[in-house]
Amino acid sequence: MRANNNIDKELVEAYLAGDKTALATLVKRWHKLFCDKAYWLVKDKDVAKDIAQDSWTTIIHKIDKLKNPNQFKYWAFRIVCNKSTDWLRQQTKNQKRIIGYDMEIESREGHYSKDQIQKQILLEAINALPTNQNEVVKLFYHQDYSLKQISELLNISVGTAKSRLFHAREKLKNT
Repeated sequence: MRANNNIDKELVEAYLAGDKTALATLVKRWHKLFCDKAYWLVKDKDVAKDIAQDSWTTIIHKIDKLKNPNQFKYWAFRIVCNKSTDWLRQQTKNQKRIIGYDMEIESREGHYSKDQIQKQILLEAINALPTNQNEVVKLFYHQDYSLKQISELLNISVGTAKSRLFHAREKLKNT
């Protein structure tokens, strides 16, 4: 893992020094993984590709602010996760009234079971969580990451990951 971090560090430093091929190499190394991560979150291949591309735009514009080039992987994945979460939040916002209205009509007509409605409400509640809690819940429950793995991926302490998961659970209990 350190070897990969050193490669990323060297590429970031080379790009910042003016080597445009270093950026192309970073893109080759990470673009597919960014698309995969975005797809895991948004469940739409085309949107995932757009998010990955938008993430690269942000990465290019802000790479000079990256304090530790060894942390490129975590920093860049954070950007992809944030962009994905922003997209999901916007979709939820746009569709919340429509979904609620449709579910109410379908429920009256008997098309949705009580379990389906509860699952949809839970999903909406998870999507409504603050970004940092939403990510931890999805990584912990959907991708079965351990708290240690989550802390490494998001570049936070294990205690912070536990705290975010705890607070997310508390909010979901009140839903």
